[in-house]
Amino acid sequence: MTTRRWFAAAALAAAGLLVAVLVNATTASAHGAMMKPGSRTFLCWQDGLTPQGNIVPVNPACDAAVKAGGTNALYNWFGVLRSDGAGRMAGFIPDGKLCSGNNPTFAGFDIARDDYPVTHLTAGANFNFTYNMWAHHPGTFRLYITKDSWSPTRPLAWSDLESTPFLSVTDPPRSGSVGTAEGHYYWSGRLPSGKSGRHIVYSVWQRSDSTETFYNCSDVVFDGGNGEVTGVGRPGNTTPPTTTTTTPPPSGSHCMAIYKITSTWQGGFQGEVEIMNHSTSPYNGWTAKWTFSGGQTITNVWNGVKSGSGAEVVVKNAEWNRTVGVEQSVTFGFTANTTGSNPLPEVTCTSP
Repeated sequence: MTTRRWFAAAALAAAGLLVAVLVNATTASAHGAMMKPGSRTFLCWQDGLTPQGNIVPVNPACDAAVKAGGTNALYNWFGVLRSDGAGRMAGFIPDGKLCSGNNPTFAGFDIARDDYPVTHLTAGANFNFTYNMWAHHPGTFRLYITKDSWSPTRPLAWSDLESTPFLSVTDPPRSGSVGTAEGHYYWSGRLPSGKSGRHIVYSVWQRSDSTETFYNCSDVVFDGGNGEVTGVGRPGNTTPPTTTTTTPPPSGSHCMAIYKITSTWQGGFQGEVEIMNHSTSPYNGWTAKWTFSGGQTITNVWNGVKSGSGAEVVVKNAEWNRTVGVEQSVTFGFTANTTGSNPLPEVTCTSP
């Protein structure tokens, strides 16, 4: 058996309100999003994240987006993507669906409002851009700006964007660990000149090793600012919380496992693990392994078969969900007991 490992911990410091997504073959997600200037999903995640790890939006636009589509979009703020995008834009994603990439999970962020969290910028100035690196892939980032005729009171259409990107960069340098809120790509570039007032910076990240493409709306205002953010309602959320330390995958690694806590109660919690196939061929079976370090013990597993004992957890596929297609994923859930602290483990993902 060839072992393919990719560690990832969900950006959840503790409990979440997210309803577990039961396993079906679905488009693999969770790879990255614009951080500076912050995308709608990233800044709304920051806005709503409580010290307990729940997501309760304070910003009115973030709250409206979550009410329309649920908190799943914020727990997966790094997953606005289309696996079949191939860099396509107009004619592929409908007008009014640009901010979600026509991905139903993020449809709430297509709502036209003028009170989303906003990054303050200076037109024509040099700016240090960052883009989250939840998973590392080679590819090209293209940044577009809205025309002066655009209004935040109507859903974004392709005709609202300038026809050519104001900045494009391929395989920029990166810093930090994959699978964390701190890991990111970074580059410097000049912002569009002659702009004033509110606009959207629209980013398209096209992978060069697959057709997967990411689409992000970042609300900005050109008012002489230098990257400060306003509209993030919960104090202290301007810096993402630290997540479990991860290590880059070995050469040739393509399997990614994301561990999430989805709900908690006194003495216990519910979680899920998503297995993602980033290889060039389908998986015919999969195994997830981790070791609890806080005294947690598994009580029940569904959509998978558990083995192991004590702190060591091993979950293999059920017969009916053993196949995971290229750029597809499956998810299994579990419940567990805990006696206090509930640190996130590092999960190894293996396939035959």
